[in-house]
Amino acid sequence: MPVKKTRATATARAQRAAQPATPHGSRSEHAYRRLRDAIQTGELKPGARVMEIELAEWLQMSRTPVRDALRRLEAEGMLAHEPRSGLAVARLDRQALMELYTMREVLEGTAAALCARHASDMEVLDILELVEAERRLQGEFEELARHNRRFHEAIHRGAHNRYLARSLYAVTDSMGLLGRSMMLLPNRAKTALTEHAEIARAIEKRDPVAAEAAARKHVRSAQRERVKQLFPAEG
Repeated sequence: MPVKKTRATATARAQRAAQPATPHGSRSEHAYRRLRDAIQTGELKPGARVMEIELAEWLQMSRTPVRDALRRLEAEGMLAHEPRSGLAVARLDRQALMELYTMREVLEGTAAALCARHASDMEVLDILELVEAERRLQGEFEELARHNRRFHEAIHRGAHNRYLARSLYAVTDSMGLLGRSMMLLPNRAKTALTEHAEIARAIEKRDPVAAEAAARKHVRSAQRERVKQLFPAEG
């Protein structure tokens, strides 16, 4: 993300110097979250070169916490070293996409099965209400993209498995490398609603086998659409 060397930069430096000191760990976490969000929203696109000094200027903080954040993102696979470019936002080829969706199918299926077994009645009600809210949001694609994440996170919470939650968190972050949400596509948004409703009904019936099957089918459906979008000649 290029940063222009202007008086605004000097002003940012002055503002930074005037701010009260915060623990290094807090600054590193802040930098990590800001950069991760920028990747997931497409503000930092796949292949975009990331330079420590420019990011420090953009985030208005010193280079040390930015360096920590970059190392963490690289370890998670969201950044990678590219020939002649140096450190850049990772690009996912077709094979990596297929591997990512394979893991997502396994994890989302497991989460739905565990949710059917372990979710409280209130958590199940919340999932059902999220489906109804999704019906009302049809046509509001930006909001549907945010709502989609809320729906899946509700199932993850209902699974009540902290280790599964960590794995899902890592996979969900990596999905950001694929670009914007598929829920921004009208046909996909409509199909996803039907699939979400099927998952929710299985959870409501406390049927882990049906819940897992529905969740796996949902992920495979999303995978097919993503392949068509990113690799139209191969889809």
